[in-house]
Amino acid sequence: MLPKTSTPSRRFNARVTLNEEVWVCWRCNGRDDLSRVLDMSLGGLFLRTPAPRKVGAAANLEFLVTEGQIRADAVVRHATPGQGLGLKFVAVTDVDRPRLAALLRRLRG
Repeated sequence: MLPKTSTPSRRFNARVTLNEEVWVCWRCNGRDDLSRVLDMSLGGLFLRTPAPRKVGAAANLEFLVTEGQIRADAVVRHATPGQGLGLKFVAVTDVDRPRLAALLRRLRG
């Protein structure tokens, strides 16, 4: 009998499901929005929004959290109608990267 193996994950970074509220201001397709982040990692996040966006659309994100302002560019990787969007970070500035890591450490707490 062959041993059971787990299916490998496509994720490079562990996701954190957020128990506390983290909000992000974001812009996609010329439209500004404010949404609650449901989970995130160093690679991206899933945010709650009823407003659909197309997969592949570019987005600019701005967090204002205890760690300071964090800005990132992202792309829509998947959309769940009526629930939200999965966004992959494509660029985080050198100044903001340590703040993002600090935010994730705090949320993993």
